[in-house]
Amino acid sequence: QTQLVESGGGLVQPGGSLNVSCAASDFTWDEYAIAWFRQAPGKDRESIFCTSKTTEPTYYADSVKGRFAVSRDDTKNTMYLIMNDLRPEDTAVYYCAAGRFLTGNYYCAGQANYWGQGTQVTVSS
Repeated sequence: QTQLVESGGGLVQPGGSLNVSCAASDFTWDEYAIAWFRQAPGKDRESIFCTSKTTEPTYYADSVKGRFAVSRDDTKNTMYLIMNDLRPEDTAVYYCAAGRFLTGNYYCAGQANYWGQGTQVTVSS
């Protein structure tokens, strides 16, 4: 079964850094647009990073701009969420996704075909 497998995450102090990886099986990242979402306790899931095969630009949520980045290692068919200068409000379950998305400067819309299982990131002293 095609799936996305996440690893990484954990507990980090405010101002620290953490990475989450997302490995794909049965397809390559070039086949789909990619995205990262997160869901904090008591809140709706929100998109924080999103690409599109048909629209520009790459979308980053304002809350993570300048602190988070996404990279890919095609030799491992894995993408990475690189998180720096973490804050307590970044505490959430993080999900990677592959699918069909449309992006704008302030939005990411569309549908994910595949989801990671979710990884907990906790920022606390």
